[in-house]
Amino acid sequence: MKRFLLLLTWLLPVVSFAQTGIITGTVRDVNTQEALIGVTVQLPNSQLGTVTNENGTYRLENIPLGSYTVQTSYVGYQPQSKFNINVTSGNSQIVNFELAPAANNLQEVEITTNRRQSAAVADLITPLSVQSLSLEEIRSNPGGNFDISKVVQVLPGVASNGAGGGSRNDIIIRGGAPSENVYYLDGIEIPLINHFTTQGSAGGATGILNVSFIEDLKVSSSAFDARYDNALSSVFQFRQRYGNPDRFSGNIRLSGSEFSTTFEGPISSRTTYLVSARRSYLQFLFKLLDLPIRPNYWDFQYKVDHKINDKTSLSFIGVGAIDEFSFGIPRNSTPENEYILRSIPLNNQWNYTTGVALKRLVNDGYINLALSRNAFNIDLEKFTDAQNDNPALRTLKSNSRETENKLRLDVNKFRNGFKYAYGVSGQYVQFTNDVFNVIRPELINEEGTVVQPGLTVNYNTNLDFFRYGAFGQVSKSFFNNKLGLSFGVRSDLNSFTQDGQNPIKTLSPRGAISFAVSDKWTINASSGIYYKLPTYTVLGYQQDGQYLNKAADYIKSTHYVVGTEFLPRLDLRFTLEGFYKRYSNYPVSIRDGISLANQGGDFGSIGNEPIVTNGKGRAYGLEFYLQKKLTGSLFSVLSYTYVVSEFAGTNGQYVSSSWDYRHLISGLLGKKLPRNWELGAKYRFAGGAPTTPFDLEASQRNYGSLGVGILDYSRLNSDRLRPFSQFDIRVDKKWNFNKFTFDLFLDIANVLGSKTPGYDRYTFQRNADNTGFATTNGNLLSDDGSNAIPLILNNDDGNLVPTLGFIVEF
Repeated sequence: MKRFLLLLTWLLPVVSFAQTGIITGTVRDVNTQEALIGVTVQLPNSQLGTVTNENGTYRLENIPLGSYTVQTSYVGYQPQSKFNINVTSGNSQIVNFELAPAANNLQEVEITTNRRQSAAVADLITPLSVQSLSLEEIRSNPGGNFDISKVVQVLPGVASNGAGGGSRNDIIIRGGAPSENVYYLDGIEIPLINHFTTQGSAGGATGILNVSFIEDLKVSSSAFDARYDNALSSVFQFRQRYGNPDRFSGNIRLSGSEFSTTFEGPISSRTTYLVSARRSYLQFLFKLLDLPIRPNYWDFQYKVDHKINDKTSLSFIGVGAIDEFSFGIPRNSTPENEYILRSIPLNNQWNYTTGVALKRLVNDGYINLALSRNAFNIDLEKFTDAQNDNPALRTLKSNSRETENKLRLDVNKFRNGFKYAYGVSGQYVQFTNDVFNVIRPELINEEGTVVQPGLTVNYNTNLDFFRYGAFGQVSKSFFNNKLGLSFGVRSDLNSFTQDGQNPIKTLSPRGAISFAVSDKWTINASSGIYYKLPTYTVLGYQQDGQYLNKAADYIKSTHYVVGTEFLPRLDLRFTLEGFYKRYSNYPVSIRDGISLANQGGDFGSIGNEPIVTNGKGRAYGLEFYLQKKLTGSLFSVLSYTYVVSEFAGTNGQYVSSSWDYRHLISGLLGKKLPRNWELGAKYRFAGGAPTTPFDLEASQRNYGSLGVGILDYSRLNSDRLRPFSQFDIRVDKKWNFNKFTFDLFLDIANVLGSKTPGYDRYTFQRNADNTGFATTNGNLLSDDGSNAIPLILNNDDGNLVPTLGFIVEF
């Protein structure tokens, strides 16, 4: 392999030759979406520049290959720069701009230039708690494997359940549960962004979205725009680019776990397309490594943009995935492999989101209309003997489907300095859930006495209802853009829950203020109330044919945030924020007495149980963030977060939640080197994750049937794992040929081989020939496990994971 790499390194530059690339895109008014004519677009420190035409489009050709900053300037508008635009001989780089009006006094334009480079400050609706990532930052992230859920972990306030062991993709924002985030793709909500998703949450194993589609990502961890519902911790806004309007092009990517293809091009002068398919080969890799699990997935994505006329455009989008999680018999059986076979259910699922969005420009603004449908189907099955073929030994069988049909309308106006929006949304929900789940088996001793009563959940739900809401938002700048004020309100209702038709109960006002102390320093503050409907698994839970959770309230979260932003240069940004979140009406398990805010960090399904919505919680902390954009050859990110996350169950006492990591540190460094070499490094640290000890007596009684230990919830999260740390590096080498680019990369995750602290696993010791469990008396394992030999497996592995892959752009 080393000889092969050396050969490529020396021979390919010989056959490559001087090439140029293209940057193209559109420039619009951010408030009205009108095309701007005559905007100057240029590459600093070069002679390359142009102006936009009557359609607001521009095109820069014959650009020497390399990385550039692209700047715009236009009288009456704030200048804008986009960094690290990587020009190759393969695809054209599509870079779009949305410019904000400058202050009324033209003499103030120069003063406001630096200050208004920040998207967080320019957007009065969410002037703080906003971070953004560009396509190049997402695509070149070390250890990210082109997975957006992993890439965002470099942002402040963001943690992942991977810090508690395992390969999870849960996104924890400022101490909130993974289910508290919402995701929008070009304004259309996509409930799931991960393969092998946990039902009732949003985490999973690996991301679904194709990074080749993404133009940029905006993450709001507070001060949410009122048009977005059901968010308690964050709103993710993914904006997709349009396809290459000039010619057929695309890319082919091979990485450590998957093979992906993306194609794009024009259908007509008014229509472009993007389409992709991705296939994993993890099942073959895991078989080669002699692991018992066999994950296998496909995903698909498309976008078609059509311009009806100068005022009206249509976008058709779609995302879908097929996930199959099965098991194989390993060649060498170990206690760890046996535990996996007995503890993890078969998990087969599929999901899709498809929709159409219409944008119509009107006087002083624009109208958005979106119609979409999303569905999620999950099948789970588990057996006592892990053989998956004897119905009498089945402990779990679940088939569930969630379907939502949505319509959203919003009107956006900018008039006399006021920016305002209002709109409505509605959706028709269909939810089916056929569940058989042994929570604990009935145990009878030799005298025929019941030593443990059994508990089995067995019901079949077929639920449908309506959800609808309305919002209004207004914002304005004063004193030559020095002071910005924003206020919004929304209310959400549904036709199912007991008080779901009362708009006052979910009235959620929010306000924000931004004050520019100087041209480089801004102070921001916001406060708001946000609501979320409990998950469908909670609402659909039945007992004796009755919906036991119909009295559930909307979960409520109240945010208070204050922060400051300092922009010493166009490419350098510092932020410091303090936040406090107060929760109420959180679902609490009647069976276990704990808040459901602690659930969602494991595969399968959560929420299929009776609850009361009287739980409370709090999360508070401090965030620091430094971001250096690439203007020469170096870019970097550094963030530190101190966060405390606590929730209370039925006893009303606050305890650390499962997401209470306390200290989060992340750093990212990228360097452009001569001859098209690139080097990236990423470091992450998280304080020890809270963990709950096993109830040893209950675990011994039930492990033989359930295959997992029983946690002692009276000591919920009373222990902690060791801190988590990981260092990743990535090296890229690009070769540019006529009309295509070859990128060879080596990505090494956990290059130092640091141990990844994980939750302990409870099991029984196996006998010498591994044909069954060892016992204290030499007899077969008793039903209550009284003659078993308990064994605690430490989950503290740490492996260096190298990935050699390539990307071909054409």
